Amino acid sequence: MAQSGAAESNTLERIIDRLAEFEPVELPFISLYLNAQANEHGRQDFERFLRKEFSERARTYKAHTPERESFDRDVERINEYLANELRPETNGVAVFACAGAGDFFEAIQLAAPIEHHRLYIYNQPHLYPLARVMDQYPRYAVLVADTNRARLFVFGRGKALQRDEIQNVKTKGTKVGGWSQMRYQRRLEQYHLQHAKEVADQLEQIVREDNVEHILLAGDAVIIPVLKEQFTKAVADRVVDVLSLDINAPEHEVLEESLEAMRRHDAETDAEKVEQLLNDYRANGLAVVGSQDTLEALSMGQVEELIITARQQNIEGDREDVAILSDNEVAEPVVAGQDGAVAQIEPDSVIVADDLVTRATQTGARITFIEDPALLEEVGGVGAILRFRIQPQATASAPQPQHS
Repeated sequence: MAQSGAAESNTLERIIDRLAEFEPVELPFISLYLNAQANEHGRQDFERFLRKEFSERARTYKAHTPERESFDRDVERINEYLANELRPETNGVAVFACAGAGDFFEAIQLAAPIEHHRLYIYNQPHLYPLARVMDQYPRYAVLVADTNRARLFVFGRGKALQRDEIQNVKTKGTKVGGWSQMRYQRRLEQYHLQHAKEVADQLEQIVREDNVEHILLAGDAVIIPVLKEQFTKAVADRVVDVLSLDINAPEHEVLEESLEAMRRHDAETDAEKVEQLLNDYRANGLAVVGSQDTLEALSMGQVEELIITARQQNIEGDREDVAILSDNEVAEPVVAGQDGAVAQIEPDSVIVADDLVTRATQTGARITFIEDPALLEEVGGVGAILRFRIQPQATASAPQPQHS
């Protein structure tokens, strides 16, 4: 029986859109990212991090001010939410709160892990880490099949969003010899073909309805070639790999193997995508590089795909570029984390990263994170493929002198 994951996925996308539309405020806006995985003792370990950081940050606001009151209400609500509403299967949590801005509160629980605890206090939601998690755990389909059975999965955000199973006539090889053997073989091939057609039709429907961009296949040597012959071009073009998985492989094994295959695929396509970006930029085509030109292109709605490094500290940019484009004074962000790496993130990197991802979300641009920092190092960690270029306005020609 199928279990649709489209509703959950659409809900998460709507939340991100809502966060991207939030207007900057003069009050502290909390963006909190937590690794909710159990430690070696079987317990979550974010409580100590929160006590320390919330206590230290509270002291930076004067008592009885709107900033302190908003912050204190947010802390109380976040602690209450984590104590009472966290599900056992959750591995990552993102919470966004600003009580002074209409009691704004949004919490997202993920099956996908968040690598480190992070606390951002800024004047608007900080979406960069959430966008990166979405890129690391995309939606894709896995088809595991043999000659009479098929299991279909749609994975996303680190878990199964949908499951389907197809069971057809079970066939067994037999040896009877002569014409009887030939007739039996033809009948067997017909069974396999009919099974493959049914599976291919179901896969195509899932690809269409769930907007799946990537497909992984797994199965025995008999059925895979028959299946491929039945795929439409739209399905065949989305197949990225064939895995060695048994038809009875447990779901967690299918997820782990397929995630690893998707990461290999992403590493290959990352290099190709950056090469395309740089070639188009060198040829003065539909591409820009560097934070300033990319921010400007995003502000004009020109960007088809934002291509950005997976490490905020590798983004080179100036907060003044953000201030000019937004016509707002840029606040100083507070960034706290559980490891020393957070100290390497400059405030300007946080501000620029936040603005790049927010503008991309607002304008419907795809966001691709490049895991290898060396690929974008020479262009400041960011670039974009454009939908169109804005042509400079032609200068009016000078009037010609009149002769009598």
